[in-house]
Amino acid sequence: MEVVVTRRGKRRSEEARAGSPRAPYLDRHFGPLPILSEEGLQIIEANADRILAETGMEFRDDPEILQIFAEAGCDVDGERVRFASGFCRKIIQATAPSQFTQHARNPENTVRIGGSASVFCPSWGPPFVHDLDMGRRYATYEDFTNLVKLHQTIPWLHHSGGVVCEPVDLPANKRHLDMLYAHIRWSDRPFMGAFLGAERAGHAIEMARILFGEAYVAENPVLYCVSNTNAPLVMDSHMSGALKTYARAGQPVACTPWTLAGAMSPSTVAGTLAQVLAEALASLTLVQLVNPGAPCLMGSFASTMSMQSGAPTFGTPEAGQMILAAGQLARRLGVPLHSVGTLSASKLPDAQSQQEATWGLMMALFAGVNVINHATGWLEGGLVTGFEKTMIDADLCGKMMRFFAGIDLSENAQAMAAIAATGPGQHFLGSEHTQANFLSALFRPDLPDNNSFEQWQAAGSLDMAQRANALWKSRLDTYEDPGLDPAIDDALKDYIAQRKLEVADADYF
Repeated sequence: MEVVVTRRGKRRSEEARAGSPRAPYLDRHFGPLPILSEEGLQIIEANADRILAETGMEFRDDPEILQIFAEAGCDVDGERVRFASGFCRKIIQATAPSQFTQHARNPENTVRIGGSASVFCPSWGPPFVHDLDMGRRYATYEDFTNLVKLHQTIPWLHHSGGVVCEPVDLPANKRHLDMLYAHIRWSDRPFMGAFLGAERAGHAIEMARILFGEAYVAENPVLYCVSNTNAPLVMDSHMSGALKTYARAGQPVACTPWTLAGAMSPSTVAGTLAQVLAEALASLTLVQLVNPGAPCLMGSFASTMSMQSGAPTFGTPEAGQMILAAGQLARRLGVPLHSVGTLSASKLPDAQSQQEATWGLMMALFAGVNVINHATGWLEGGLVTGFEKTMIDADLCGKMMRFFAGIDLSENAQAMAAIAATGPGQHFLGSEHTQANFLSALFRPDLPDNNSFEQWQAAGSLDMAQRANALWKSRLDTYEDPGLDPAIDDALKDYIAQRKLEVADADYF
């Protein structure tokens, strides 16, 4: 397999911004934070088993799945499947890997998924985008490619992601091909496959084979799929079709219940946790029955709703409790955890958006989440990807990277020689130690203004969103193409053209 490596000039510019070489993922040096006692964990697990045994879960419009479960000894009644107590846990723990690697076309960007590793992915799925110049608008393919390029310039993002926005100017039934191409062409980081249905998942796998080589894909995870349940306790054929396709190809599947407490799950934290675990257990069991040993993750996208309006809410104490507990449950199950980060219901990149974003990302990291989707850009409850919010969230990701990397206790960091040389009553501003470490000792965010009021006023009195507006434009101006082998590029374009000729354009999935 020919791998095109990112240009060295780009690496140097990233390292200069970061103050140290860019890490392909975060290796957390402390945590995670437990919230449930042993007794509490046992209660949630017992309740999840009871849900699966007594209520069961429905798998709709997919007879093959029902046959797979029946042959495994499950109780199948129509589209309802019930599982004996402990069955799912036994199947998952027998074969599911606790850790695996997702490969990027640039090996320097390959990520580890599981254990102490956390991978930051950008926003996923919004049909709208927002920036201060043009406001809120339907996203286009130009917006999509600009976001892919912008994410490539952010050293704190580890993954190119998937549907970073929904390019509604392209036919709905074909745009997944263009989105996959954009990730492959304009980024050299890992990326996600298409999630809706077996056919689109198959297209993603074929494009990955063109990029990496068929033999390589057969032996290595190179894509990433999220299979959401339709809470409560349903999986439809769009999700199960993709799940089966990726599992059979040995590509990772994050089995992720999407719940809003009070609407799609009980209004209580304990009730929601039991339902989330039950749905995840059933979905992970399916992955392992389809292909024992296939990489998979327990997912949890559990948030809350306003009891006054019914609108989704984020950054709440209950959402923090749910993800901390989900981390404990996933570790006891023995699989990596997938969840979400900088979510916000705010319409603008304002104080609300960053209060909610900070809470969500911190809770995810204290929970030990291994893949954090929506680490940048999310606004309006997932309806909008914001360009300015992407850059503000990027600073937040960088701060979290530095914080969770732990305290440097090297001889240089202890600075004993510097303390002795400086002595009492002096300052360290001109010391050799400060001169040697000023680029890397303290995290240097891009956007905060730490100048005096007079300096800030003379520079235009810009708030953080306005500074972020200038920054994302600057980053796009300085984006450097990672390059792609022309033969691979041509093969991808030919494949996309052939698939598009097979069906008429449609504005529906």
